[in-house]
Amino acid sequence: MAIIEVKDLTFSYDETKTTIDHVSFAIEEGTYTTIVGHNGSGKSTIAKLLAGLLEKKSGSILIDGMELNLENLFRIRSRIGIVFQNPDNQFIGSTVRDDIAFGLENHCVPQPEMDGIIEVNAERVHMTKYLDHEPSHLSGGQKQRVAIAGVLAMKPKILIFDEATSMLDPSGKDEIKRVIRNIHKESSLTILSITHDIDEVAGSDHVIALENGKIAMQGTPHEVFSEVDALKKIKLDVPFSLKMQQKLAKRGVRVGKHITMEGLVKELCQSHSNM
Repeated sequence: MAIIEVKDLTFSYDETKTTIDHVSFAIEEGTYTTIVGHNGSGKSTIAKLLAGLLEKKSGSILIDGMELNLENLFRIRSRIGIVFQNPDNQFIGSTVRDDIAFGLENHCVPQPEMDGIIEVNAERVHMTKYLDHEPSHLSGGQKQRVAIAGVLAMKPKILIFDEATSMLDPSGKDEIKRVIRNIHKESSLTILSITHDIDEVAGSDHVIALENGKIAMQGTPHEVFSEVDALKKIKLDVPFSLKMQQKLAKRGVRVGKHITMEGLVKELCQSHSNM
């Protein structure tokens, strides 16, 4: 069942250029979908349209069976959590605990219930021991994990990451990608990630590739990454793991069709241990 349905969606920031040009797609409930494309392709605009932060020009957006309009906006936003690029822009509280509590306080969650919710969601992102720390003293990856915990505490059905790793160093990127994978593995949340990270795309269930506001390709990661020439035309690359497989094959080393480094490394280690 599709929890997000987008039909013939168009949007422009001004009258000179169409940013989103007659886009249609559906996202199944409980899946992990990535939207990828080079700068200016419209992927972050899609995220803002789905969250009701921008108003479409035409077309329709259905979220959890409801048309996205002024009448349904509050109910739809209660079902969506969004994590943006810069975690510093999302901090409100003086401690990690206060920051996770902020949304709960706005929704009048009783204090006895609030403490338990904070603890549970801090644990989900491995930030329990930092609950009484000041956010300014955390690393970029830790800050983004706190932002995710604050969103998870609101119990959304859909979690949108809008370039959530783009401002992080490699270590921070890896932290957040692991958190996203774990959330997807351990919950029934629908995850939509707007990303530049091809390795993250490789670990998702479904990929939507945009170019100039239109869908250029979509399908499973394996289907999309099999179209190497089409990817090059829209200035995208294949994951390093696939390139590694090709090089290994030339040397006579055969491995399974892994499109994530984690899967490839696991098989290589297993093969080595069996020698």
